[in-house]
Amino acid sequence: MMSNLGSPTDHLATDFAMRFTSTPRGARLARRLVGVRLQEWGIPYGTDAHDDIVLITAELAANAVRHGHVAGRDFHVRLTLTGRTARIEVSDTRGERVPPRPGELGEPGLSDGGRGLLLVSRLASAWDWHVRGEGPGKVVWAEYATAPTATVSPLIAAR
Repeated sequence: MMSNLGSPTDHLATDFAMRFTSTPRGARLARRLVGVRLQEWGIPYGTDAHDDIVLITAELAANAVRHGHVAGRDFHVRLTLTGRTARIEVSDTRGERVPPRPGELGEPGLSDGGRGLLLVSRLASAWDWHVRGEGPGKVVWAEYATAPTATVSPLIAAR
C-alpha cells in the first residue's frame, strides 16, 4: 500500500511520505520520488542540496532493504522541509537489527558495505535512529541544512 501525504498537485506541501516494497527497486523508486519532490519544492536538480539529500535518502533506503527487510513488510520514507532544513526518515519493521549511534561509526574496511551511514554522517547536519512508535522496528533519520544561498521557493522558505 502506498500513501502520499502531500498531494501531487499541491506544490506548496512540504511533507511527503510513502511506503515502498522492501526491494532494491523500492529503494530506487524512493530515491527518485524524493528527487522529484525536492525539485517541486524549489531545490532544483543538480544543486548540492538536491544531490546530497537524494544521496542520503538512497543510502537510508538501501539500508532499510538490506538490513531491515522482513518478508511481506514495506519500508516507509518521509521527507519534510521546514525552512531550510530537510529531514529524511526511513523506517522498517526489523527492530532487532539497529545501526550504531552517531559517534560510534568506525572507518569501514576494504570489504564491500559499511560506508552508507558513514556517508550519511558526513553529508547530514545530524542523524540518529529511534524505535518506531507505531509498531515494531526502527526509524533512521537524517537532517540536512541547505545553504542560505540555496534556491528554495520563497513561499516554502517563509514557513
